[in-house]
Amino acid sequence: MIAELQCVVLDCPDPTALAEFYRKLLGGTVNHPDPRWSTSPDWTTLHTPTGQVLTFQRARDHVPPRRQDPTAPQQFHLDLQVPDLEAARAGVLAAGATLLDAETGGTGWHVYADPAGHPFCLVRH
Repeated sequence: MIAELQCVVLDCPDPTALAEFYRKLLGGTVNHPDPRWSTSPDWTTLHTPTGQVLTFQRARDHVPPRRQDPTAPQQFHLDLQVPDLEAARAGVLAAGATLLDAETGGTGWHVYADPAGHPFCLVRH
């Protein structure tokens, strides 16, 4: 092993707002004191209950990714495991997500965008 994943960083126009969105989905603490980072209006952290850390970095000229559009590629996405897709759908939409694609073939996932346009999937557990 060469390295250990420290965090995942998402560029966005409003780091605090996007951290709060993901806190509603995943739980955890926004800007929990951590010696690895100092937080600011341009850098916000979310420490999740499972120990994973998401960080949010202000990108003033942020262009939201568009799913399956090579002119604004998604570059990466998060898969979030849930026991009930329909209950989770209601929760993420209420938190501010946008539905991009509800898979209907029975394999068990829905694709959404967070408020900054980053795609994420809810995957049935």
